[in-house]
Amino acid sequence: MRLLPGLLIVAGAGYDILTPRDFTAAPLYTAAPLTAAPICSRRGTVLTGAVTVAVVIMLQLSLGAAHRNGSLTELVTIATVAALAVLVNAYVRRTGERLASAREIAEAAQRAVLPVPAERVGGFEIAARYEAAQADAYIGGDLYAVQDTPHGVRLVVGDVRGKGMGAVAAVAVVIGAFREAAEQEATLEAVAQRLERALAREGTRRAGMDDSEGFTTAVLAELPHGDGVVRLLNRGHPPPLLLRSDGTLRTLAAGEAALPLGMGELGAWPDRAHESAFPGGATLLLHTDGLSEARDARGEFYDPGERLAGRVFRRPGELLDALADDVRRHSGGGTTDDMALLAVRRP
Repeated sequence: MRLLPGLLIVAGAGYDILTPRDFTAAPLYTAAPLTAAPICSRRGTVLTGAVTVAVVIMLQLSLGAAHRNGSLTELVTIATVAALAVLVNAYVRRTGERLASAREIAEAAQRAVLPVPAERVGGFEIAARYEAAQADAYIGGDLYAVQDTPHGVRLVVGDVRGKGMGAVAAVAVVIGAFREAAEQEATLEAVAQRLERALAREGTRRAGMDDSEGFTTAVLAELPHGDGVVRLLNRGHPPPLLLRSDGTLRTLAAGEAALPLGMGELGAWPDRAHESAFPGGATLLLHTDGLSEARDARGEFYDPGERLAGRVFRRPGELLDALADDVRRHSGGGTTDDMALLAVRRP
């Protein structure tokens, strides 16, 4: 792309040399500085405009076309476009600086709301990944959090209904409530109830139909210190997967169906966590529906259980890298929903 302005000037000069005097390469000459404006520096844009004007003057004099009808108009037009290209370049540079600043702010917001967990927490190996469906987005409605507590390592992965800043605000509420409740509450059931109350308070504080009908699907996990088990509590979320060291895979489906968080008004029954074996060398994978609902060109959903069965990964990060690449190939380079992945390996 950076060579394109020069190529346009060369093409214009060749056109002027090889064609009769009545023909003009003005469109190629005017395109050169305009092309340089969004892709070159200010100095490069000015240089492209100056070279273009100099080439036109030189060719008009050498080819005897300086007194041709319209030659002066052609030269003034090219010079004017070159000057406008410098202004366009300044505007593009200023817009780029603003975009870079916005990206830095978005990255800071992601680190604050969804900090990357440490590689080892409470003796477990941890890896997390967030992929936004929207280009250049850094955070959306999916969430994850890891907390080492006196009751064991506790985790949450969830998906807030909705998009935009409202969903981001709900993510902040859920993660903030989880971090506090994970330290204080003795059971996962109590942690889930704290999250329910936090979302209820947020719903009454915010006005609007979309806010009053909001909910969050989530799965809570607890890894007790020293025990080869995992306790899970699922609130309407895709079930986690357990990959053993020999490549066998098991879906940890919830024992009882439960409504997502924030829908307590529709029904009230006690939460019940269920316990499963979590042997050494195994990896627990928690994900949002952005993974399982990714579609290919034929409309077929991505099946993480089928894709991962029989495969062995030495580190959680390797699992998430392979999974993200596989989803990208399946969906043709992009997904329609955000995707949060959290992998925990027991050494």
